[in-house]
Amino acid sequence: MSSSLLNSLPKELADIQTEIEGYARGYGLDFFPTIFELVDADQLNAIAARGGFPTRYPHWRFGMEYDQLSKGYHYGLQKIYEMVINNDPCYAYLMTSNNPLDQKLIMAHVYGHCDFFKNNEWFSKTNRKMMDEMANHGNRIRRYMDENGVEEVEDIIDACLSIDNLIDIHAPFIVRKEVPSKYDFNQGPKEEEKPEPGRFKAKSYMDPFVNPHDVLEQEAERLKRTESTPKSIPEHPERDVMQFLLDHAPLKAWQADILAILRDEAYYFAPQSQTKIMNEGWASYWHSTIMTRKGLQAKDVIDYCSHHSGTLASAPTQLNPYKLGLELFRHIEDRWNRGQFGKEWEECEDYQARKHWDTGTGLGREKIFEVRRIHNDLTFIDDFLTLEFVREYKLFQFGFNQSTEYYEIESREFPKVKQQLLANLTNAGRPQIAVRDGNYMNRGELYLEHNYTGVELQIDYARDTLVNLQRLWNRPVHLETVFKDSATILSFDGKKHSIQSNDVSSHNLEELTL
Repeated sequence: MSSSLLNSLPKELADIQTEIEGYARGYGLDFFPTIFELVDADQLNAIAARGGFPTRYPHWRFGMEYDQLSKGYHYGLQKIYEMVINNDPCYAYLMTSNNPLDQKLIMAHVYGHCDFFKNNEWFSKTNRKMMDEMANHGNRIRRYMDENGVEEVEDIIDACLSIDNLIDIHAPFIVRKEVPSKYDFNQGPKEEEKPEPGRFKAKSYMDPFVNPHDVLEQEAERLKRTESTPKSIPEHPERDVMQFLLDHAPLKAWQADILAILRDEAYYFAPQSQTKIMNEGWASYWHSTIMTRKGLQAKDVIDYCSHHSGTLASAPTQLNPYKLGLELFRHIEDRWNRGQFGKEWEECEDYQARKHWDTGTGLGREKIFEVRRIHNDLTFIDDFLTLEFVREYKLFQFGFNQSTEYYEIESREFPKVKQQLLANLTNAGRPQIAVRDGNYMNRGELYLEHNYTGVELQIDYARDTLVNLQRLWNRPVHLETVFKDSATILSFDGKKHSIQSNDVSSHNLEELTL
């Protein structure tokens, strides 16, 4: 969709934006310049189908997602109220059919998101010019389609998209290996400058004692044996599977470029899945604060309450990140306002004393800004979910009962409730899979391992992913996991699937998944 289809804001909405932005800055929110675009429902659905970007590479899944969103809207099943993009400047979209109160609420919500994007540490490594970068990605892929054919390019995109969750979400913050600069043409010491193996610096008259000749010879011989031993590829399990494929898969230049494009986009979107509860909770906290204290007129209260309660409504078997995030931020603010932290608080076991504890510290607002800056969902829940919070909001652990074929409450115990939340948030809820061997059995085959934590892989998904991995690797691929409580290796050689385990010696994987 071209930018010419996006209309500028009329004066009424421009005045509302000025008003809400003033309130947001008055509360201490700090955000990039924010541009609101007014679009109709079809335009907003088309943008949402592309992940919030007006221009991206062409692919069939965007059309499929647009069709689903469009039908949901026209049948009255769903409606997108707001959409905001992590960019500098931030872009946000308003639907033309929204009434002025909705637009005001949405703007307040958007400024909460914009503040979170700019200041949360987990977004600090993202590309702040991604709107332009997405357009460039689209142009490059369109050129490859012109040169190689649409179907050929879409096959590669499909294969790459099926593994775009096989990245190392902590890689932007941890240097796991040295990557030489492509502009450094004088890397490493020259041959004649290499020091003798095992030699320590010493004065000339002390050298025979500090560096005995026989010791140096033994060290040189040891290093020679070590260098002659072939190193495994990778030397350590590699969680960034997409990067490993870029480094070692036999891809054509245009195929590698598409893989690199989709890897960059995967890392751009990763912090959003890592901070969904916090991000939505923070935006909801500020839209409720701004609207109830500054932005509402008496005639708007009922409509506002109706829309706000709809946003925070909870489904019986589904966690609402808006509700959990908002209430946990409020809980933190209340605790730090009343001094419910520190050693004395933690050691207090008197229920009534804890319930009425109030030292008047008034540090709540400062604390939630600190939490917003440094945490993600996993650490947010781990550090701040308390027994009191679980009891107040009646959180529980649930599971599927095979005998009744219904979801049922399994436990209301605080440790189990917290553990289930943490398990669902670890690695952003994705399976942890790493490359263990890029030359398995010395045959150039790819061997991956699944870090099993009690949740089995969905076999049909695993099977399809192996097909796409084999498409990129062009040799047989294997995945070590746990299936039916037994160590299992799933394999695909380009023609057929197979499975090997302690209980199943060798079977066709397709037969086991029927």
